[in-house]
Amino acid sequence: MNTVLTSARHEILCTLRARVAVLLLVVFLGMVSLSSLIGWITNTTVTRVYEKILADGLTTAPNPFAAVSALYYSRNSVIYVVLIGALMAIILGVQATLRDRKSATVDLVLSRPVNTVARILGQFLGLGAVIAVVLAASTTISWAAIGVIIGTPLGVDPTLRLMGFAAVSWVLMMIFALLGMLTGLYSRKETTALLVPFVVWSAIAFVLPQVGTAARPVALLNPVPALAASGGTSFDLIGALTGPFAITEQFKRVASIVLRDDSVTGNPVASILLLLAVLIAMIWIVVVTPRRALRSGLNE
Repeated sequence: MNTVLTSARHEILCTLRARVAVLLLVVFLGMVSLSSLIGWITNTTVTRVYEKILADGLTTAPNPFAAVSALYYSRNSVIYVVLIGALMAIILGVQATLRDRKSATVDLVLSRPVNTVARILGQFLGLGAVIAVVLAASTTISWAAIGVIIGTPLGVDPTLRLMGFAAVSWVLMMIFALLGMLTGLYSRKETTALLVPFVVWSAIAFVLPQVGTAARPVALLNPVPALAASGGTSFDLIGALTGPFAITEQFKRVASIVLRDDSVTGNPVASILLLLAVLIAMIWIVVVTPRRALRSGLNE
């Protein structure tokens, strides 16, 4: 336990000292925080146009934003987590396991009675703590911003839903952080350690959903999961095969339901269990890394 806590504390300090990592954290925090502002601007613009049309007698329909959920203003955060958050987590993961190999201090560390599982698990917990703090900060800012927009503090239910969204976001980001840790452990070059997880992320976020749904790439930038082409049994079969691997689409489904997006219905339990299963599998794959892999050098 001492090794786990020491490694976690060391990972937190190293992450905070890395300028690139801190910059990515700030960018992610800023983009997620601005999500509420973007939603408010959209509401204000549409409402202004609606009032003009209503005053001219061109419509009798109600304002489309009259009954919108307060959590609507956070829906853009979903895509920011998939894009910026996942890439940030990959970089943090790569740096975590590549740092000792680059500085050639891993042999010194492992010369002590250090268990490799405890060492890697501590790094994972350190990264998890950093990402959790960032998500907690972004959630707090979003909660306050939404309260200002609607003119009253959020109630218990929407507050719990925001917290649930942050928890699901943590799971997704930690999956990609573990992917970065894995490539950082096994890659022979630093460029490869960064390139491989980026390619895998691209395949998961864009290729697999497109193959299974025939959706246009721009549709995959929406905060809701892509829908399969209607009337095509082949897409139903391919979607059934690729769907479980498209974890970003599973995340979108869970997040949309948690944030009460009316365009997405259903039960999120299956998607949540799938994300947790992937997280557990990735933790196991990373922590069982043999000792010789940690001590391998880089061919730079």
